[in-house]
Amino acid sequence: MCVSPSATRTRNVTGEAQQISLVISTAIMASEWEEIRRLAADFQRAQFADTAQRLSERDCIEIIARLLQDKKLDVVHTLDGKEYVTPAQISREIRDELSRHGGRVNILELQQIINVDWVDVENRANDIAKSDKSVQLVLGQLIDDAYLNRLAEEVNDTLQEAGLISIAELCKSYDLPGDFLNDELCKRLGKVIQGELDQYSRGVIFTPAFVARHTANIRGLFSAITRPTPVAGVIGAFGLHEHLLYSVLEELVNTGRLRGTIVGGRQDNTVYIPDIYSKTQNTWVDSFLRQNGYLEFDSLIRLGIPEPKSYIKKRFKCNKLLFLSTACVSQALLDQTEACVEEAVSSATWIDIQQILPSCLSEEDMAMLINQAMRNTNVQSSARVLGGAVVVSEKWISQCFGLFDDSIQQKAQKEFTSDPVLLITEEDLKRASMVAENSAPSKKDKRDGERKKKATEGSGTVKAGGGGNAREIRIRKTKKKGRKDDEDEEPKPRYKKEEASFMTQEEIVAVLEEKVSDCPQEIFSELAEHLERPLSKAYQEALRSLFLSTTCSLSGANKKSVKNLQEELTNLYNNIRLFEKGTKLFSDETQVIIAKHVLKTVGTDVTNILVNFIATDMMMSVENPSTLTNEVRLKILAKVSNETKVPLTKLHNCLNGKTIEEFLDNFETSAEACGFMLKKADKKKERQAFLLHRQTLTEQLNETEDPALVLHLTSVLLFQDSTHCILHAPGRCVPHIIGTLTGRIPPEKQELLTAYQSLVVKQLMSQSQGQKREEVKDEETSSILTQFKPLTPQVKELVLSQRKTSTSEAHT
Repeated sequence: MCVSPSATRTRNVTGEAQQISLVISTAIMASEWEEIRRLAADFQRAQFADTAQRLSERDCIEIIARLLQDKKLDVVHTLDGKEYVTPAQISREIRDELSRHGGRVNILELQQIINVDWVDVENRANDIAKSDKSVQLVLGQLIDDAYLNRLAEEVNDTLQEAGLISIAELCKSYDLPGDFLNDELCKRLGKVIQGELDQYSRGVIFTPAFVARHTANIRGLFSAITRPTPVAGVIGAFGLHEHLLYSVLEELVNTGRLRGTIVGGRQDNTVYIPDIYSKTQNTWVDSFLRQNGYLEFDSLIRLGIPEPKSYIKKRFKCNKLLFLSTACVSQALLDQTEACVEEAVSSATWIDIQQILPSCLSEEDMAMLINQAMRNTNVQSSARVLGGAVVVSEKWISQCFGLFDDSIQQKAQKEFTSDPVLLITEEDLKRASMVAENSAPSKKDKRDGERKKKATEGSGTVKAGGGGNAREIRIRKTKKKGRKDDEDEEPKPRYKKEEASFMTQEEIVAVLEEKVSDCPQEIFSELAEHLERPLSKAYQEALRSLFLSTTCSLSGANKKSVKNLQEELTNLYNNIRLFEKGTKLFSDETQVIIAKHVLKTVGTDVTNILVNFIATDMMMSVENPSTLTNEVRLKILAKVSNETKVPLTKLHNCLNGKTIEEFLDNFETSAEACGFMLKKADKKKERQAFLLHRQTLTEQLNETEDPALVLHLTSVLLFQDSTHCILHAPGRCVPHIIGTLTGRIPPEKQELLTAYQSLVVKQLMSQSQGQKREEVKDEETSSILTQFKPLTPQVKELVLSQRKTSTSEAHT
């Protein structure tokens, strides 16, 4: 029911019009024309007459709103705001539109047609679907049974033409969900739709005629197949329906109509194998295994057997077959392999199993077969497999090992004779010490005896050549850098390995190829790898035997006299103390440079003497201690007992320090740990050391003509004569030494020395410059040498004149 606000205003007029219409009807029946005229005039007057009561549109709206608020009226406001509609009217209009649209209409379309809110339309549509079983709400659409019946009729027509129809295609055509469409069509199967639903795939409907036609095609097609055929290929080639094919094919095979087997079930790799092919296949497999003694899996796959292992186990249940990775072998082939292995072990030789095995077997398969044969014959401990397929007995390997006995003894004797500094194991050192203890007094007793002897002896004399500048001064000239370098070049020692190696694998292979001629070449490398460690061990045992046999004799022959070592160490110790005294006259920075030089030269000599003395007990000493490097010292100290190792290690670490005082403290402790007692020199001995050091430097000065060395020796001698302190300094400290002579020598001598220094610097700089024209370079060199000729004798004369001056001042 629709209620308009303007209808209330003409309520009285409408009532009067109804009365007049009734009168007119009566008049017509009476056929009184005059009365009709009169009634028409009255009707006209009634239309133009004013009403007695009128309601405004606002009043009507307020009245309806109050009724809605009090829930006395149930109406819905239209979207344009001009009308009110009752729910019953909305339901009637929805049903009318559903009928007008052929039984299927969308709620969104209804909302636009009825012109009310979408929620109201949806609510009324849900009420209609709940109250009326013939109407359903599907995906926002109202659908009645009439529409579904017409749809089923259309589907039936299409089914009868095609014979097969898919519900998935119908979903796309009719835009309906699959489950809903499937349920509705199933309800009408056999009634409206003349067809059947596939039991394996509910989404397919077909007619009995279609099934019969496909069954005949499948029966005839698979009856003609004589070899394994993938079912998927048949489906694609002949356009058969997949699900119908599987069901019909299984039924034909189960009933015996088709003689064959389906392998793989309902999968993409399903294969149909006819019985005639299976019989031929089984005959070939049986014959091949009987003749050759093995079956290759790849051959069976090429034959059309997709799972060869399962096929063989199913086919040969009673036979004993050994399954490998790529094939299986019969018991006869395994017995033949076992016989070959037993023959190789019993005859102490080798045999190549690969010659009797099939060529199709991989290396992994041959190894598995040989290992199984060795386990069955219990020869694992007396045979070995080399090269993957060659079985060799342990006795034959021992014979190959014996080929190197002479070489081991010869090489051990040669190595021991040529270089006795061997890195012997701790066990060998213990054996050597036990031998030495039986033939020599202990170190502690020797140390106590030395203390007593030194306490009763008088003061000795200073030995000539006691280190420092007196021992040697070396200035190295480099062509590239052109500067003086105070560091001595250390000789490159020969290093020994931790464990002596006899031969490399390549050398062992060469010997085997020369002495073993009938053996396969491919096993030599593996045999050499197997022999390498035993040969090295035997070689080391030979070295140990030589070491232990010569321990007593070598321990006394290679050791210096303790008295000579005592005197040499004492002289070096006192010289280092005197060098430290001379460094006190320089600045702190220069003192560090001089101290490092002293530790680098004299300190290293002292440390090497002590370490070499300790190494004598372990047969690790060398003839010249100066050849010991940092690495060799550390290796020797690693073999020493902790009582001696700790102080010597600290002394070794002090060589990289910056102070001489710390080195002297550790030197005293280390000498005492080694059994030597150091004694500080008195004034008389210091005087003798001073004179001897000056004499040695003077002789070197008289013999040399090198300007740089002349400058170095002259400055050191002038420093010693003016300060009465000996000095052991590197070449780069020459400018500092000349600086300390200021005020100590006459000015004219200072100027001569400074001028000579400038020429020396100029010469070194000229040598260090880059590539220049040879003519210019030769001219500069000749010019500098020309200036050196008159100055060099004068510089040498400075030492003599300064010494006379110092002597006269001393007498005065």
